[in-house]
Amino acid sequence: MSTEIAVRTSGLGKSYGDFTAVGSVDLDIAAGSVFAMLGPNGAGKTTTVRMLATLLRPDRGTAEVFGYDIVSEATAVRSMIGLTGQYASVDETLTAAENLRLFGRLLGLSRREAAGRCDELLEQFELSSVARRSVSAFSGGMRRRLDLAATLITVPPLIFLDEPTTGLDPHTRERMWGIVRGLVERGATVLLTTQYLDEADALADRIAVIDRGNLIAEGTPLELKSSIGDQVLRLDIPDTADLRRAEALIQDLTGEIPDGSSTGTLTVALSEVALGADIVAACREAGIALRGFAVDRPDLNEVFLALTGHTHTADRADVA
Repeated sequence: MSTEIAVRTSGLGKSYGDFTAVGSVDLDIAAGSVFAMLGPNGAGKTTTVRMLATLLRPDRGTAEVFGYDIVSEATAVRSMIGLTGQYASVDETLTAAENLRLFGRLLGLSRREAAGRCDELLEQFELSSVARRSVSAFSGGMRRRLDLAATLITVPPLIFLDEPTTGLDPHTRERMWGIVRGLVERGATVLLTTQYLDEADALADRIAVIDRGNLIAEGTPLELKSSIGDQVLRLDIPDTADLRRAEALIQDLTGEIPDGSSTGTLTVALSEVALGADIVAACREAGIALRGFAVDRPDLNEVFLALTGHTHTADRADVA
């Protein structure tokens, strides 16, 4: 990872009347890294990306992309970025191949270069078999893959991927993760917005947690997990009545309300591992039937709960 700063923001914010879409965001994103902005729908992630990509003018604060101001030097910024938004930008009246060749020509590639890059991307995104099919006949997932391919006709220094895997099936999501890693290996910086905890954990060098327009935490995945304790206890309790009794017992012992009562698995952060043994022993003494228990490292959902007071949920509609 480079020591160069690809993106730097200070007090960046955007409001619409009385509604604050983004409060005040301070970020330093290292060149050659994957930086994830993690948060639920409506958290302010897309608004932040649109400001950095010069599509929205910020109301306050400043931001630079490779040293260029996003407002006063917007043309220079645009020459160094690629953006995949949440909605497809391809032309439905053209075929997949025609779309990619058109994007290539618009981005300055020769006819031969555009055709070659088109073939590479169609194969990479598993669209070769439908290359000559009109995009109007594509499923949502196929359109999403084509839209991502169009973003990568060239590989600019900074790539914004706004919810890139929404609507993709698990196989294609994992393939997209590999493509993101490949972009960084080629020297690109990737700013990824996502509502998927596993995606941020798998890809990001650093993560900014965004909630209700505010940046509430930032660090490596390990730093964020460690911020709420080194270990968590998970108790699998099949009986609903026992689950409620266990909740009350844990609250008495720790002063904390455990998470996950709706799933049948309670989780509680441990200040020390010995506390986990005390909780398990207390449950057994109270006659609470445990199907299983484990002590392990917190996950990002528990981080989000600790930081915001509510669990992180992501609506997923996987399509082919």
